[in-house]
Amino acid sequence: MGVHECPAWLWLLLSLLSLPLGLPVLGAPPRLICDSRVLERYLLEAKEAENITTGCAEHCSLNENITVPDTKVNFYAWKRMEVGQQAVEVWQGLALLSEAVLRGQALLVNSSQPWEPLQLHVDKAVSGLRSLTTLLRALGAQKEAISPPDAASAAPLRTITADTFRKLFRVYSNFLRGKLKLYTGEACRTGDRV
Repeated sequence: MGVHECPAWLWLLLSLLSLPLGLPVLGAPPRLICDSRVLERYLLEAKEAENITTGCAEHCSLNENITVPDTKVNFYAWKRMEVGQQAVEVWQGLALLSEAVLRGQALLVNSSQPWEPLQLHVDKAVSGLRSLTTLLRALGAQKEAISPPDAASAAPLRTITADTFRKLFRVYSNFLRGKLKLYTGEACRTGDRV
């Protein structure tokens, strides 16, 4: 059986194995993010990270306010947005969230006694965000975000601040469950019709 004759489930398995490393998945189906199991895996990791910080006070302070995307979604306005506008909002949010998690990782590494379970989940979040960026790029989201039909009318990204890892992971989890899931659902449906 040649490389191009592998069953879809095998591609999915191989792709999922390489995603935690944050490596680009060469030869993977370009619409892998359209498989709900892929996004659910990242949602589960984000929720686990949020849960690990429940009740954590001493080790979970960021010791500074970090800007993160506001994850509230006005569903009426979202449904009326063009897919390109949604892509802009998701790319901006993903970029800001990635910066925030990387900043949290740097603060944790520089702390006197990093808590190992927290360090593990921060590292997973960094890797997960890199992989999601790669998957969205394969979907063509970056191209849509660069030149949406009415980019001039795009609203600036709303932000909030996080001062604890709990809040940072809650934003991460809510962003994936909210805007990212809504966008990929619409982009995948739109792509299926093309």
